[in-house]
Amino acid sequence: MGNTEVRVRGLAARAGGWSARHRWAAVGIWVLFVVLAMGLGSAAGRTDVDESDQLKGETHTAAKILDDAGIKEPATETVLIQSEDGAVRATSGEFRAAVADVVEAVGGTGKVTGVTSPYDTHTISRDGRSALVQFDLRGDAKTAADRIEPVLDAVAGVQHDHGGLRIEEIGGASMQKQYQDAFGDDFRQAEYSAVPVALGILLIAFGALVAALLPVALAITAIMATMGLMGVVSHLQPMSDTANSVMLLVGMAVGVDYCLFYLRREREERAAGRDPGTALRIAAATSGRAVVVSGVTVCVAMAGMLFTGLAEFEAMGLASLMVVAVAMVGSVTVLPALLSLLGERVEKGRLPFLGRRRPRRGPQADSRFWTAVLRGVLAKPLVSVLVAAGALLAIAAPALGMKTQQLTLDQEFGDSLPMVQTYDHLNTAFPGGSEPAQVVVKAADVDAPEVRRALAAFRAEAVASGASRGPVGIKLYDAQNVAVVSVPLVGGSDMDRATRSLQKLRDEVRPATLGRVEGVQAPVTGQVAGNHDFNDQLMGSVLPVFAFVVVFAFLLMLLSFRSLTVAITSIVLNLLSVAAAYGILVAVFQHGWGASLVGAEGVGAIVTWLPLFLFVILFGLSMDYHVFVVSRIREARLRGRTTKEAIRHGVVTTAGVVTSAAVIMVAVFAIFGTLSMQSMKQMGVGLAAAVLIDATVIRGVLLPAVMALLGERNWYLPKWLHRLPDLTHDEAVPEPAARPVREEGERLPV
Repeated sequence: MGNTEVRVRGLAARAGGWSARHRWAAVGIWVLFVVLAMGLGSAAGRTDVDESDQLKGETHTAAKILDDAGIKEPATETVLIQSEDGAVRATSGEFRAAVADVVEAVGGTGKVTGVTSPYDTHTISRDGRSALVQFDLRGDAKTAADRIEPVLDAVAGVQHDHGGLRIEEIGGASMQKQYQDAFGDDFRQAEYSAVPVALGILLIAFGALVAALLPVALAITAIMATMGLMGVVSHLQPMSDTANSVMLLVGMAVGVDYCLFYLRREREERAAGRDPGTALRIAAATSGRAVVVSGVTVCVAMAGMLFTGLAEFEAMGLASLMVVAVAMVGSVTVLPALLSLLGERVEKGRLPFLGRRRPRRGPQADSRFWTAVLRGVLAKPLVSVLVAAGALLAIAAPALGMKTQQLTLDQEFGDSLPMVQTYDHLNTAFPGGSEPAQVVVKAADVDAPEVRRALAAFRAEAVASGASRGPVGIKLYDAQNVAVVSVPLVGGSDMDRATRSLQKLRDEVRPATLGRVEGVQAPVTGQVAGNHDFNDQLMGSVLPVFAFVVVFAFLLMLLSFRSLTVAITSIVLNLLSVAAAYGILVAVFQHGWGASLVGAEGVGAIVTWLPLFLFVILFGLSMDYHVFVVSRIREARLRGRTTKEAIRHGVVTTAGVVTSAAVIMVAVFAIFGTLSMQSMKQMGVGLAAAVLIDATVIRGVLLPAVMALLGERNWYLPKWLHRLPDLTHDEAVPEPAARPVREEGERLPV
């Protein structure tokens, strides 16, 4: 019964058929691939993104001048000595003694050089109650955080001896050290917890340990292989820790989802009466094909990041693309081999409370909830479209007022780190002093009188123009004919004011001074300049990335379903899903609606890189569900059902797997929403909210309602498009024979 030969065709079907026939070979090849990828990656090592290559424009030019000259700017640290109550002035004996102790303590560590006293450099605040001791760390600035601890301990010792004063250290190395200590374990814990969370949900979905372990095992091996490949590829396209975290997120999500789609279809066919071989062939031709279409679409979306020109985005895009491709290949090759090897043993390790199943009446296990929803949606499709689309547009409305910016330290971390308070104390006393702009001056002869006069004029005009309150420092590298001018910007931690000061420096002060000397280059760099250049470059890449992703996704859907209507509705529904996610982000993190629920009070902005990142990730991942559901609807239509019957069949029979997949994605993304860093919290909340909306409102209400309204026009393809390549590669799979109802308690694959 149910053993009728089913002829299937297509790339996924052929791959699955070969793997099922050559089971051990397929498993062996996959294991060998993972081991080789990891070995090659370990041998090659990973080349990380260099911040100097991260941006184009003035920031990049300044870094190139220093690099070409062989000048390696050291990591600079600052110790703030400050009267807490304002009673002690910098001229007092107590204050001078504290300064002397700081100079002696940090110098005595042997880890620093160029220690300067505020009485020599005149780094004393206008109110006379704060002063700065500054010094450089020995060695490579990139690894300075590994050597900073003895210096921090020395400063803490001086603070202990001078309880009446505030003595705090801040700088790139000390901030990096604090960040690693506070959030390194936080990140690792979030990444590691994604696996048990996914496994727990799969256990509930399948009710059997072996079946639940398969998707997790596939996702983990795909991630391991991709980590190795990232090491090899990094010598052509540098990678980063951020790219690694994003790769893990995406890899766990799609790896589990692809396996889930395949496995559930194979079990469903067996439950409907197919023999194991036939069930596997049908799963390969249907869900396997959906996985390939979805995987290619996600890869195309991820490739959109390569058009930003930003090294960090390019690294994230390439890493995500690779893990999706690896997971997709694994799903249609090694998974059929494992299912063929395991056979009925895939049901091993059943959970006691999930072992008893309700009887099923028919070949599919209909979801009673979604059956009820679909009944209402298909009865009144126009009303359903108006209500669901109206609700999503209302949710998306706040996105029209989206404000993006690089988050300041207090916005990013709140009050959770001591360095935030130190940063605020320093910026209050010395606006811009913690993150000064740097003007890298390159001349044929930096000692030439006209260059010297221009530097002096620049120094004076920077303060006179109101861009800086000083002190403006100049460091000369005579042998390389380079000078580095340090300019604290008015505005400090207020990014809008600091950016205006930067623009005044670039557009007014520089042309009037250094710009008058022929042959002089003077790019302005620094933290504020880097943020400004990053924003400009990112905004310039938005349209090309959006156009690339949308156009290629449209073409893939058109070729995969041979329907102009399906391709258009896919794009429109995905854009609506992304817009709703933007609206939720703005409402929570910018306007503060419900911000206390996720620990996001007082942020007031969306981190600059997130909207584009979310668009690319969500546009790719939402295709998972869309391709899977529409493939099932199309399959039912090819069997001869009417469009409305096919919609009901496709949505209801995929409801369980889409729900399970969505819950896993939401849970994994929500883990990152629990991190203390606001940028990671925004990313986690945005991704989780979008996937939840996509799997429920979009796929459960809008998609069936729109398709019901369109009727036979869903399958419309103009004659002039018939010459396009046919990537459907499927044919109608006959309905399985009727099957007797199982008794209560009888085991049945889910």
